Amino acid sequence: MDKATIDPVEPKAQDTADRPFDWFRTMSGKGRRAFLGAFGGYGLDSYDFQVLPLALGAIASYFAISTGEAGLLTTVTLVVSALGGALAGILCDKIGRVRTLQVTVATYTIFTVLCGFAPNFETLLVFRAFQGLGFGGEWAAGAILVAEYAKPKYRGRAVAYVQSAWAVGWGLAVLVYTIVFQVFSEDIAWRVLFWTGAMPALLIIWVRRHVTDTEAVTAKRESAGKQRGSFRAIFRRDLLRTTFFASLLATGVQGGYYTLASWLPTYLKKSRELDVVGTGGYLFILISGAFMGYVSGGILADKLGRKRTMQLFASLSVVFMVCYTQVPDGANTLVMLLGFPLGFCTSAIFSGFGSFLSELYPSEYRGTGQGFTYNFGRALGAVFPTIVGFMASTALGLGGAMIFGAVGYVIAVIALFGLPETAGIELK
Repeated sequence: MDKATIDPVEPKAQDTADRPFDWFRTMSGKGRRAFLGAFGGYGLDSYDFQVLPLALGAIASYFAISTGEAGLLTTVTLVVSALGGALAGILCDKIGRVRTLQVTVATYTIFTVLCGFAPNFETLLVFRAFQGLGFGGEWAAGAILVAEYAKPKYRGRAVAYVQSAWAVGWGLAVLVYTIVFQVFSEDIAWRVLFWTGAMPALLIIWVRRHVTDTEAVTAKRESAGKQRGSFRAIFRRDLLRTTFFASLLATGVQGGYYTLASWLPTYLKKSRELDVVGTGGYLFILISGAFMGYVSGGILADKLGRKRTMQLFASLSVVFMVCYTQVPDGANTLVMLLGFPLGFCTSAIFSGFGSFLSELYPSEYRGTGQGFTYNFGRALGAVFPTIVGFMASTALGLGGAMIFGAVGYVIAVIALFGLPETAGIELK
């Protein structure tokens, strides 16, 4: 990689203090529309993913499957999403960010709806796997698109707000789950929840009409010819170290996060003995913390740098994850209170991901590099929920087994020592 591509650029002195939404105000009209398209795509991506963990208890009862088999549903989704994300990264470099965004949103929408029609566990497993193809690719396309429109000074915040859409989609899923499971019996409610995953279809139409790639990146992609979008390129000598440590970082962060996201609803219902409304309420507190974490993490990523911010929140995630899952029986109020800082820390670490990975690779390989590393990490991190599912059937119980997810954040801290700081660079 050209050294000029990765060396941080010193920010210019500012005459006035930054205002809260300068990251948005400084974008062009095309950039703002790109942000809205990426935000909507990722929020609905989150919604379509989260309906599974929320419905997992009902699905397990309906198909009479074990906790290990239930965890396999999440693992298959994430493993296949790694393939989808890697392929989407190549598509980003070959056909453009916006067209890839449309393809991925359409894919996860169609197969989420089909999950609601699954007649048996095996069919649901297949449909959920295909849903993972779209789920895995959307984030890379949207994050790169916004990163390329954002000013260097505000890139961390701009992409962090895209990341915050995950909390919005998660919150919407919890709200719909609470309503649907109050109105319908469990046997049909989980199917209805999947059917509501058709909402992203409207977003595809809007993106097609209003969102475009940046002119500079489009021109560079077209001039690159056949060399654009190559897996081999990100493993060449000058990029190998970056690809290795970025993949390790993604593995740790996502292994920890998906342990939490996959098993938390079941933990609250089974281990803490909460009803549907109580589970939804506790999750809303955690999701509120998550939203604040995404936004705050983006600000810190621009102020403190990508690496220090991610190391800080990875370390705090270990602490709060252990504390949350080891609260004694009968102390559910403490569990509720710990939900906010847990959600805050495990989400804030993601805020710098989109900008960081975008800044590590040159434009002709940016989609491929970001798509591969993030989703390779997702594939390995996907093993965590299944391991936790099988560990939960031992004397450890689900709460004890979930501590395994904290190992992921330790891996993330170590991986960051092998990567350069990139805050403030120009994307070319």
